[in-house]
Amino acid sequence: MPRASHQDLRRAFRQLLASPVCYHTASVFDPMSARIAADLGFEVGILGGSVASLQVLAAPDFALITLSEFAEQATRIGRVAQLPVIADADHGYGNALNVMRTVTELERAGIAALTIEDTLLPAQFGRKSTDLISIAEGVGKIRAALEARVDPELSIIARTNAALIPTEEVIARVVAYQNAGADALCMVGVRDFAHLEQIAAHTRVPLMLVTYGNPQLHDDARLAELGVRIAVDGHGAYFAAIKATYDCLREQRGITCSTSDLSATELTHTYTQPDDYIVWAREYMDVNE
Repeated sequence: MPRASHQDLRRAFRQLLASPVCYHTASVFDPMSARIAADLGFEVGILGGSVASLQVLAAPDFALITLSEFAEQATRIGRVAQLPVIADADHGYGNALNVMRTVTELERAGIAALTIEDTLLPAQFGRKSTDLISIAEGVGKIRAALEARVDPELSIIARTNAALIPTEEVIARVVAYQNAGADALCMVGVRDFAHLEQIAAHTRVPLMLVTYGNPQLHDDARLAELGVRIAVDGHGAYFAAIKATYDCLREQRGITCSTSDLSATELTHTYTQPDDYIVWAREYMDVNE
């Protein structure tokens, strides 16, 4: 069977956006997972920024992974992927000019679409990584991304966090980003269908939701009616892989004590060593000390 080209996969993704259906992403984090997802019939995959940080660095999601490291992993996936893959490009690894470089590198890697979010990253000391940049700066990043792409089939998706700000500001942001030319809008933190309806009433481009399995949004037909074409339920496949590795190696070593049987969440916390980063942040970033 002939392999689909990168442009073929980008066209396939645009067909998903143009369809009347809501599709769920497969979490793909390496070439093998991308092949498995395609073989199982998934229409679209996603390379998460947090997952890439875990896979490449064994580091927590503190905006530590660099563009080159992320693009290298995307390239490995792009070599074999036979389904469209969305790259979670975080904040574009800097300002609008950095966003342009991000688009160039990820387009070359073969991804079908990428999200650029309006989160202020890296987070300042003592603050969560959920502060947002201004709407004007967010618009500049989307315009820069569109300018940088060479293949017009590559989809640029603007992302914002609907849980952090009043609904009126969410609407202002998504309207500004779609007016800037974003091919789709991605939101994380939508609470329920009533919340989604308020926002979707002001959008005219396809929507992508990061739901993390929110039970208040478990109705694909209704999601599709409101313009949602892509739903991201999380990255369960990656965390299942961590857990399976741990369990296999425990068995190999003959460790059967129940106190050593950690969950995927506990494993992630244990082996990414986030407490070390917190100490370093306090030591080197706390300007008030």
